Amino acid sequence: VLLAAAVCTKAGKAIVSRQFVEMTRTRIEGLLAAFPKLMNTGKQHTFVETESVRYVYQPMEKLYMVLITTKNSNILEDLETLRLFSRVIPEYCRALEENEISEHCFDLIFAFDEIVALGYRENVNLAQIRTFTEMDSHEEKVFRAVRETQEREAKAEMRRKAKELQQARRDAERHGKKAPGFGGFGSSAVSGGVTAMISETIIETEKPKVAPAPARPSGPSKALKLGAKGKEVDNFVDKLKLEGENIMTSVGKRSVEAAKVLAPPINMESVHMKIEEKISLTCGRDGGLQNMELHGMIMLHISDEKFARIRLHVENEDKRGVQLQTHPNVDKKLFTTESQIGLKNPEKSFPINSDVGVLKWRLQTTEESFIPLTINCWPSESGNSCDVNIEYELQEESLELNDVIITIPLPSGVGAPVIGEIDGEYRHDSRRNLLEWCLPVIDAKNKSGSLEFSIAGQPNDFFPVQVSFISKKNYCNIQVTKVTQVDGNSPVRFSTETTFLVDKYEIL
Repeated sequence: VLLAAAVCTKAGKAIVSRQFVEMTRTRIEGLLAAFPKLMNTGKQHTFVETESVRYVYQPMEKLYMVLITTKNSNILEDLETLRLFSRVIPEYCRALEENEISEHCFDLIFAFDEIVALGYRENVNLAQIRTFTEMDSHEEKVFRAVRETQEREAKAEMRRKAKELQQARRDAERHGKKAPGFGGFGSSAVSGGVTAMISETIIETEKPKVAPAPARPSGPSKALKLGAKGKEVDNFVDKLKLEGENIMTSVGKRSVEAAKVLAPPINMESVHMKIEEKISLTCGRDGGLQNMELHGMIMLHISDEKFARIRLHVENEDKRGVQLQTHPNVDKKLFTTESQIGLKNPEKSFPINSDVGVLKWRLQTTEESFIPLTINCWPSESGNSCDVNIEYELQEESLELNDVIITIPLPSGVGAPVIGEIDGEYRHDSRRNLLEWCLPVIDAKNKSGSLEFSIAGQPNDFFPVQVSFISKKNYCNIQVTKVTQVDGNSPVRFSTETTFLVDKYEIL
């Protein structure tokens, strides 16, 4: 069992230490303080033993990476674990120095917890540790984009209503009538007070209808805080509806669309197929496709034993020259002649309750017409600032791309960009110096759009442009049209889940 992992100085002072079993602070500090005294400088060993524990260590410049284990622990596994610990530290620390490690101690502890759980080594590699600790969520990005859109639309609605009420008040004064009251206020209400009240009420109307997940408010405005005005707000909304105002139409649609995209597949049959494609694409900023690689796979999941001996009828309408490859246990001749996926031995069954990859395909090309979504970015210098025009166009009109986010890097320390014309919405991430252009749907009806903005900088500052999206239609037109049983050739009910994702999509 692994008792603890620590980074300590050559004098035995612990900089960061993570215990994987119950140990007191005094005990761990005592063990680490004793460690330098036990080492023999003349020997080449990387472990030291005492009566109770074993130290497995690796020198790192002026520090040591030390694992404290029980004496009956497998030393070969411990050395392998030690190497992984030693590779994790440079991931978070630029220099192997005491102050740098102290500064990133929590990052290191989180990474250590991914390697070892309750004293036993987890089967992970460095790339997986990096992914687990980043905790990057596409769903969270989509949720935030939808939420900010709702807030902006609520503010626009509030301003419009405030203007209407001010206009009504001015008209009333011009005709010598009493100014119309609002929400219990009479003519004594000042227009500024009316505006403030509308501002607070409308945005509070919007907020409870956003999404259940908690999120940070994006601005310091007091209007974004939820108050205890539930009934008053509901009454106000009802009044607006009676006057013919439609408050939440566009916002509601967008959140419903996002929910549809992220919803798990409904109605999974006993025979279920996942068709997943991932695209990796690199384009030049002046046009031209440097490389495009697409990988696809059909995963078969059977949950009922009586449907284990089946054949899948595949329809391949691809005209781009996709390279297909079947699983080694699949009858290749049957697939080539009849486009059916079945086992070489028809008496055998497919595995039950596990995802089995039965067919995969690959497309690699530099043909520009194959790009699904073209991005054209034109930065032009204008005095001290730069005017940037960026546009997209869907080349593959059969696709429907959801939750498209086009990310444009910005120069640091020059403030927020000034947005001119925009199709869709945008989000400025000042911490990472990014402008995210968010488009809920790109399809044949909405195949092109543009964004214009100005900001101080040079043309090179706005590259590489990165794109992410998710689609429920695959790029290569490969589908399972029918599933039949081996015996009797009778049809079997099946369900399909199709996903087209981005691995990398860059305009350099």
